[in-house]
Amino acid sequence: MAEILRTERLIVREWEPGDAPAALEVYGRAEVARWLTPAMERVTDEDAMGRQLRSWIEETREGESGLGHWAVLTAEGALVGGVGLHLLPVEEQDVEIGWQLAPAHWGRGYAVEAGAAVIGRAFGLDVDEVFALVRPGNARGARTARSVGMSWVGETDKYYGLRLEVFRVRSSDPRP
Repeated sequence: MAEILRTERLIVREWEPGDAPAALEVYGRAEVARWLTPAMERVTDEDAMGRQLRSWIEETREGESGLGHWAVLTAEGALVGGVGLHLLPVEEQDVEIGWQLAPAHWGRGYAVEAGAAVIGRAFGLDVDEVFALVRPGNARGARTARSVGMSWVGETDKYYGLRLEVFRVRSSDPRP
């Protein structure tokens, strides 16, 4: 298990195939998946979750240096969600951050803490700006984007065939 980073309360590490049961508590939940489609469909069983994790593990190992999908755990070792940095599908030049938590762990600041740490890591890799795409109506996602220091820059329909709100933070922006 390769640890990517650690915060005061969280560990961000590579996904492992054995994480499937806990990951299903995140990606198998309708209240999480509704904001991810069509980029990712709701995962319906442990076998499908295992296949998704293996895909993320391979993408992370073979992809752009420093980008990938990672598990988010509490310092005590409980898997509470996932976070990722990846290239946006159009032109593959812009870097997007995404975060997902199991509903049982919402409201504790974990998404903000993990997101801010991963953005800091991206800037350390010479990424100049990071974007978050939020579906209209996802007030929790928009609040998290603002809480990690992102600013709303408008709406677009150029990604995933959906109208999305765009948030951005630049390496030169003041950090919260």
